[in-house]
Amino acid sequence: MSNASIPGSDAARGTIAVHPGLVRLTHWINAVAMLTMISSGWRIYNASPLFDFTFPREIAIGGWLAGGLQWHFAAMWLLVLNGAIYLSYGLIAGHYRRHFLPVSPASILREIRSTLRGGLSHQLGVYNPLQRTAYLGVIALGMLVVLSGLAIWKPVQLQWLAALMGGYEGARLVHFFCMAGFVLFVLIHVVMVLLVPRTFLPMLTGRAKTDHPEAP
Repeated sequence: MSNASIPGSDAARGTIAVHPGLVRLTHWINAVAMLTMISSGWRIYNASPLFDFTFPREIAIGGWLAGGLQWHFAAMWLLVLNGAIYLSYGLIAGHYRRHFLPVSPASILREIRSTLRGGLSHQLGVYNPLQRTAYLGVIALGMLVVLSGLAIWKPVQLQWLAALMGGYEGARLVHFFCMAGFVLFVLIHVVMVLLVPRTFLPMLTGRAKTDHPEAP
């Protein structure tokens, strides 16, 4: 007898499991770490701007350069540790293989055309090609932002790493554009949640209502 036919089971209650506990925990820790790194990074950037603008002091935490650096390094180690746990889980449990792969240019183009026609596909627990690409991309960005940050932090000891990015200033540029990529990802992520608000609660509880509950 399947669990769906047992009174009190997930299907009978009209809910399905969507996000495992570890995925939810690492998701929210990553969110805190990323936002802290971005905001403190703006404080550090303002001390020596790369471009002809600075970020408003009101949204840059740390108070001054040293304070921004302290917040930035604290968030960096949190991101690295939490990211290592998330990556290890994703590889060992098959999370990436089941949810993020495969993804192809053709499927991405189809999803973009569908989205432009107002037909963005979304099913709880199932990632469409655009979501898969975004999540894989932000994982790659996370790795690159850490590597470029290390090259900026230790440009002499890790000169080989800095050299791969065009030297110290090149590593700063890579770090800045990774930050911009994170900001873009967060903005799109928030917009998607606003467009499909029923995706928010499952990231807290791990469960979502199903449209076809089994009768007890």
